[in-house]
Amino acid sequence: MRKLYIKQKVFSIGEKFNVVDVNQEPLYYVQGSFLKIPKQFTIFDRNDHVIGEITKKVLALLPQFTVMIDGDPAIIIKKELTLFKARYHIAADGISVKGNWWDMDFEVIKDGLQIAVINKHWVSWGDTYEVTIFDERYEKRIVALVVAIDCVKADDNAGASSANA
Repeated sequence: MRKLYIKQKVFSIGEKFNVVDVNQEPLYYVQGSFLKIPKQFTIFDRNDHVIGEITKKVLALLPQFTVMIDGDPAIIIKKELTLFKARYHIAADGISVKGNWWDMDFEVIKDGLQIAVINKHWVSWGDTYEVTIFDERYEKRIVALVVAIDCVKADDNAGASSANA
């Protein structure tokens, strides 16, 4: 079992996240593109090697995000057509998300086994997510999934804000 903390940096150009362990040792960092279309997030390990990319598909009827891990498409998050509340479908090679992922309180299941639990810390400067990983083979995928869901939420909130203006 491994516990990680994904912390969003406040007051940065482009969105940035740091991923640290329980001893606050940096493991990964995420850099969001600034004024780039499509919006993209790149995930780096502590040696500055790219391990993943999250990209929003530009020409789509409904928002869609693709997550690449080590060059392979690993996760696709698509918005579903609904009348009232926004709903998304997460396709991730046999991985499912159960719980309230919109409020960042969920578990990740693979083949019927819990491989991770994600909880948002509500009393923190910037968004902070506590990630408990039970199967470390999926660590990169879990980190990318949490950042991708945060990206989807931010995109949805931005869309709602512009629609209300």
